[in-house]
Amino acid sequence: MSTLSVFMDVPLAQKLEGSLLKTYKKDDCPNKMFLAYKVCMTKKGQPWVSSVVHKIRLQIAEDPSLNYEYIPVMGMKSFIQASLELLFGKHSQVIVENRGGGVHTVGDSGAFQLGAQFLKTWRRDSQVVYIISSQKEPHGLIFQDMGFTVYEYSFWDSTQLCLDPNMLLSVAEQAPRGCVFVIGNIGNCKLTPSQWAKFMATMKSKQIFPFFDIPYQGLSTGDLEEDTRFLEYFVSQGFEFFCSQSLSKNFGIYDEGVGILVVVALNNELLLCVLSQLMNFARALWLNPPTTGARIITSILCNPALQGEWKQSLKEVAENIMMIKEKVKEKLRLLGTPGSWDHITHQNGTHSYLGLSSQQVEYLVKKKHIYVPKNGRINFTCINAYNIDYITQSINEAVLFTMDSENLQKVNDSLE
Repeated sequence: MSTLSVFMDVPLAQKLEGSLLKTYKKDDCPNKMFLAYKVCMTKKGQPWVSSVVHKIRLQIAEDPSLNYEYIPVMGMKSFIQASLELLFGKHSQVIVENRGGGVHTVGDSGAFQLGAQFLKTWRRDSQVVYIISSQKEPHGLIFQDMGFTVYEYSFWDSTQLCLDPNMLLSVAEQAPRGCVFVIGNIGNCKLTPSQWAKFMATMKSKQIFPFFDIPYQGLSTGDLEEDTRFLEYFVSQGFEFFCSQSLSKNFGIYDEGVGILVVVALNNELLLCVLSQLMNFARALWLNPPTTGARIITSILCNPALQGEWKQSLKEVAENIMMIKEKVKEKLRLLGTPGSWDHITHQNGTHSYLGLSSQQVEYLVKKKHIYVPKNGRINFTCINAYNIDYITQSINEAVLFTMDSENLQKVNDSLE
């Protein structure tokens, strides 16, 4: 007698792997290129890992004192403290006044999962979330699954080819009182002092709760303090906030998924209450966070010599990124590619917009086998000495081809 399965009505889910990467892998062209990897790449086209990480990983593997016992739900205290000091600086008000803390999470997605669960439970009067970044973020799905109403906005102005700080101000002005602002890459937006003052005043008057995303501190400008300087604005103005601090990309340990949900409260008493609730949620979600990545990072951050070596490796990566961007811009100029390409070097970080139209992106993918996201935001560390000429020549072709197509269409329209 056959038994009906309880899973009979469960359909096969669509693969999580992006369609662009799937198409790239199926492409038989020997010269194909993928410019949308999430990880930072080396000049040889391999995932970048800070050199100091290799040494520490070996030391940890050979350490006979480690018993690999379960750690507290909150995570390793030394790791959390070192991460907070990295984020704010040792002498920040948050550290000195002991009103900042954190919970070790499973990557940045774990931090958003934990933060969203807390806000769902303890801010029931406002279930509206605005996600504001330079790109479409996956965090929206986490908040949507928990029943929040989610609105998404991008800093990137595809018409002016720049990150527009006025967009942030206009969203704040139209947002409802008590909502949540999930903000990524705000440091790249370059607000003026008057814009900062206006933004802060609006956030305060509407009691908007900030939830920051710090995915790769140090890889944006090469300066760890500069990349998070904007947090001091909020600290000095007495804001309470959450912050997702991911530490996988800037150490090059992508497979470890090391993250922290950082909490800043008005005082230590409030902080302890929030952390106690977060630990209850963490206990239900994963019970104990993974430790290998946290041990590697703690060993580096707590040793001045190793930390100095790590900082130097970050600086070298950031300088190389800017050099690549300068070379791309210069090669496009020498090719006589129409338009200004200054926007490429005006953007910080591994991922930046090329400023191409959807038709130009389609040309690169279909005609030149260069796989670029539809929005034209690529990982510039994927460009190196071996492929830069082909990439820039292909961009030039794409621009010229679309211009010819547009001119032809204009002629045809005038004849009708």
